[in-house]
Amino acid sequence: MKILPIALGTSVVCVSVALQSQPAFLDADEEVRVIAARPAVNRALTIAQELDAVSENELIELTEIPAPPFGEQARARRYADLLLTAGLTDVGIDEIGNVVARRPGHGDGDTVALAAHLDTVFPPETDVTVRRQGNRLYAPGVGDDTRGLVLVLNVARALIQADVRTAGDVVFVGTVGEEGVGDLRGVRHLFGNEGPGIDQFIAVDGGDDSRVVNQAIGSRRYRVTVTGPGGHSWGDFGLGNPAHALGRAMYYFDEAATVLVNDGVPTSYNVGRIGGGTAVNAVPQENWAEVDLRSVDPEQLDRLDDTLFSVVERALADQNRRRDRGPALESRLALIGDRPSGTVDASTALVQRALAVTRHLGLSPRFGAGSTDANVPIARGVPAVTIGRGGTGGGAHSLSEWW
Repeated sequence: MKILPIALGTSVVCVSVALQSQPAFLDADEEVRVIAARPAVNRALTIAQELDAVSENELIELTEIPAPPFGEQARARRYADLLLTAGLTDVGIDEIGNVVARRPGHGDGDTVALAAHLDTVFPPETDVTVRRQGNRLYAPGVGDDTRGLVLVLNVARALIQADVRTAGDVVFVGTVGEEGVGDLRGVRHLFGNEGPGIDQFIAVDGGDDSRVVNQAIGSRRYRVTVTGPGGHSWGDFGLGNPAHALGRAMYYFDEAATVLVNDGVPTSYNVGRIGGGTAVNAVPQENWAEVDLRSVDPEQLDRLDDTLFSVVERALADQNRRRDRGPALESRLALIGDRPSGTVDASTALVQRALAVTRHLGLSPRFGAGSTDANVPIARGVPAVTIGRGGTGGGAHSLSEWW
């Protein structure tokens, strides 16, 4: 399987090319030069440039179809239509909601998937109207990862229109559930027993075209809930207060986790949401917080995990000692997300080809780590990388996102 991202001005399109014959190149840079010079691939480059120049309307259209986690259906249907119109005939939406389009090869090569995710982080009521300011398009989700969807679509078009023939099948995918509590449910399904049988995987996600992501940042996400009897802020003062206990737990966790983060491999933690209670003058019956733990090292994640459980227990004990009446507070920690971690060795052919292509485009490649759809295949030992979606962008996961 040969990988050929294409420079389109300041953007990069990734074309996956499985050729009829695969000579045993010892030098990935030489391999890329040979592939790029082939007539069909050369035509694909030209076509891709033309497509990229006229695909802005599709980027706007898809961006303006809301696609929160677990609410990607409308965007999925439109994306499937676009892939059919591109000339792919084997297009469908699988049981979990992924759009999957297969372009058959000759049957003697790896099946390679090129994927971008359909969902965004934003709730369904978010205004996703695209507005223009100069060369920039502003809207929640316009870059992450709607631009990736357009890139995958244009790759399919370029391969078809240039009649680039492949040995193995190429599978073009719009995945669901990449963001937030979606917990990579779409790509997990792709690699399940009923999936399309993928041998190599390329995720299009991220805005840096020089970066080849071969490290999967694992994450664990917990919903920490503290419960108590609740009551009136005056009449029931002295009961155990879940809000006080939760606040104390998050303080303890911040203090302890800081030590771990500053003493080991790259690691992060975040308290992303806090909620609960009924009124300012009521002792709450329930309060909760959602916590995100991340690291490229599973053992470091285990340490953060242990720390979170221990500080919640400590904070609960503290608050229960402070109460002067009523039942004790209780807590529970529910795992709401678990993304695997791992690394693809730098010597893997897929990684070496991605680096060689980056050099071929005149860029200086560098390795990176990320939390993307590629986490699942990487953790399962399937060669996988994540590459940029082209162009320049900013404000990802914010209402002021732009591309």
